[in-house]
Amino acid sequence: MNVDDFLKRDLNRRQFLGKSAQNAAGVAAGMVGLAGAAALAQGSVAEQLQVAVIGVRNQGKALASGLASLKDAKVVTLCDADENVLPAAVQAVQNAQGTTPRTERDFRKVLDDPRVDAVVIATPDHWHAAMTTLACEAGKDVYLETPVCHRGGEAAAMIAAAQQHQRIVAVGLSQRSGSHFQSAIRLVQSGQLGKVALAKAWFVQRRQPLTPAIANDPPTGVDFDSWLGPAPQRAFLANRFHYHWRWFWDHGAGELGVWGSQLLDVARWGLEVSWPQRVCATSGQRIITDEAETPDSLNVQFNCGDKTVLWEHRTWSNHAPEGRTAAVAFFGERGTLVVDRGGWKVYDSKEPLTSDASELAVPHLADFIAAVKERRTPIADLETGVVSAGWGQLATISHRLQCELMVDTSGQPVADDALALWRPTLGELA
Repeated sequence: MNVDDFLKRDLNRRQFLGKSAQNAAGVAAGMVGLAGAAALAQGSVAEQLQVAVIGVRNQGKALASGLASLKDAKVVTLCDADENVLPAAVQAVQNAQGTTPRTERDFRKVLDDPRVDAVVIATPDHWHAAMTTLACEAGKDVYLETPVCHRGGEAAAMIAAAQQHQRIVAVGLSQRSGSHFQSAIRLVQSGQLGKVALAKAWFVQRRQPLTPAIANDPPTGVDFDSWLGPAPQRAFLANRFHYHWRWFWDHGAGELGVWGSQLLDVARWGLEVSWPQRVCATSGQRIITDEAETPDSLNVQFNCGDKTVLWEHRTWSNHAPEGRTAAVAFFGERGTLVVDRGGWKVYDSKEPLTSDASELAVPHLADFIAAVKERRTPIADLETGVVSAGWGQLATISHRLQCELMVDTSGQPVADDALALWRPTLGELA
């Protein structure tokens, strides 16, 4: 898709989504490696990578500030459909790098700007797939926040675009750049804990119920149609906008989207598993009675043959397993290792084994910058992000259908009703 042509017409979501679905249909279900495509890319970028950040309210602002602190990167543009969040992000970047970035409300103008080498995408989940595909087609390398896509069926078009245009796409699975997470995984895989066939990941924290809202005009400075993008058209509701969009299926997947990609990635990394064979989710709305669609309680079992991963989240309690809000435990014959962003510790071991926390965010961003300059695969590439996001997406489908899913070797659910929720909404809107 030519970005200049895209700019000359109104954003027709159904037309764009229909084309994306056609692109995805032409790609094989199996995921093909990006390493070969990256190796073919020729030339080098400028000494200082020129980066734009799209979506800068919370995580995007933090990423912009982190990139601005790196000597090999310069944040040149900040973009958001809500102009009210731009000043704080501009100030954060200015404090870190000493220069003021440009601002935009329309991400298409960012993609059309030849001065931009790479983009960071930190928008709501429903925009991730379409925006990444367009960025690759525009010749931009991409740092993409998790989950990489909203529905598993969107991944094929993203991978095809990255391969065809030889773009580097790194995913915000920052644990993979943390030295203490790396040492924890080495220990799990070393055999020191004996056979490790079970892992559990969890997130437990109390959230406040949503305030009831009625349809209203968007706040001044908000381009709500652009914010909706590929999501279904609807009226503006304050309790489905900033931050709270994640509790509604059109835009997010609740804690499976927020924390599931991150923590399930660690679990499957340690157990060295790819796609599960069967997925079964139980529970749902149990305590919080508000307008949110995503479950406040969920327990999921991922069957991977001779290995099993369990997921649990509760958003109405502060009493978490092992006293850790967001963590992963690996259960071995000779000990149990529990790791979170604060460090790791082995229990029931003959000798004390622990590690303190390590820096995650800045090393992960530095790896992205280095991968772009060296034209190599980043430490957390698109394919890794697709699988780790896919686990949460499969669990979401199991929950919504209230049944166990059978999953094929490409990560696609087998049953027709499950496939209907796995496929992107794009084709349905076309």
